[in-house]
Amino acid sequence: MRKVLLACVIFALLFGNAFAADTNVKPAHIASPNQYELLLDNEEVTVLKMTLKPGEQDNWHKHNAETVYFEKGGKATITTSEKDMTLEIPDGYVMWHDQWEHQVKNVGKTTITAIIVEKKQ
Repeated sequence: MRKVLLACVIFALLFGNAFAADTNVKPAHIASPNQYELLLDNEEVTVLKMTLKPGEQDNWHKHNAETVYFEKGGKATITTSEKDMTLEIPDGYVMWHDQWEHQVKNVGKTTITAIIVEKKQ
């Protein structure tokens, strides 16, 4: 039940700002190279590893349509142009959403790690 509720909350947050329109906004691994490691980049996908230590925040960035697997979850505040939302993300949580722009801050006490698979446009 908790995962279903979390998925609904994330869905509502993400689709309020679903389409990244600003072409000046950089992809995550370019905007925040200290938090995003490029694992693979080909004609079909970009695969990133995100690592956010407690208190750490990435820079404003964009993603194409993506699937995110949280190896290690935690407490994070996600900021879009429309709102901020603080979420408790469980270990092993998987989510998908369409293209968007945002910023993430780890407001918890543990390091958050995730594998992100982005579809190429």
